[in-house]
Amino acid sequence: MRDVYQPNSFGLSIEIFPPKTPQGDNAVFEHLQRLKPFAPAFVSCTYGAGGSTQTRTVELCQRIQNELGTAATAHFTCVGSTVDELKDWLTYAHSQGIRNIMALRGDPPQGEISFKPVEGGLQHANELVSLIREQFPEMGIGVAGYPEKHPEASNAQTDLDNLKRKVDAGADAVFTQLFYVNENFFRFRDAYTKAGITVPLVPGIMPITSFARIKRITSMCQAVFPNELSQHLEAVQEDDQAQFSIGVEYAIQQCRELKAAGVPGMHFYVLNQSQACEQILAALG
Repeated sequence: MRDVYQPNSFGLSIEIFPPKTPQGDNAVFEHLQRLKPFAPAFVSCTYGAGGSTQTRTVELCQRIQNELGTAATAHFTCVGSTVDELKDWLTYAHSQGIRNIMALRGDPPQGEISFKPVEGGLQHANELVSLIREQFPEMGIGVAGYPEKHPEASNAQTDLDNLKRKVDAGADAVFTQLFYVNENFFRFRDAYTKAGITVPLVPGIMPITSFARIKRITSMCQAVFPNELSQHLEAVQEDDQAQFSIGVEYAIQQCRELKAAGVPGMHFYVLNQSQACEQILAALG
């Protein structure tokens, strides 16, 4: 990961989640094949709620590297594991050829309001980054950043302080939560730079393909959703193709502005589908 974001280069990355069936696996790899001509630097694979897909994550990352010839990044969280169990998983992932990790605290288990580590576990993502760096110093490590503040943070400065701890612990790049207001990203980037954080800050982009779905997702992560965009989508909520077209066109304009502002790359949350991302990347050239 640390080699991806170099001067005069653009780091494209794609994020998928583990499907629940073999048919789902085959479908997502068909979509990844369609995105391969855009030369993503890596594909990341999420870890599942409560670490429920940790073995599957590694298996899919292996398949990405073997079948696509593209580097893979495995998501890794603190949820439900002791330090010894985390070390065991890291050793397993490394033995299977995984060389990049997205280190995340993880969400509280379903039904719980706040995150509580298991006895002998870790409570914060910076502790996980330190553990990875200690066990496998050569690993590439990404962490999450929140342009509009993590929902659990008391304020933006506290959230930024937490992010700096993750980077100081050894992270190589920061990937943001999805956002739809570029001005909020630019404001965050200014504060990020002022705080002395120097690793690449990569915007996370989730193309809108369904108004109902994006309302659920933005509500969960408390991302700001522009009123005008919401009104356009609401007016065509019975027309799936119109929603898709509006979402893709908005993402194209959003990405053009970000690219012109000198971002080092973009991380696309594609929800295991390629169509919207293909159109956006083609439009970006």
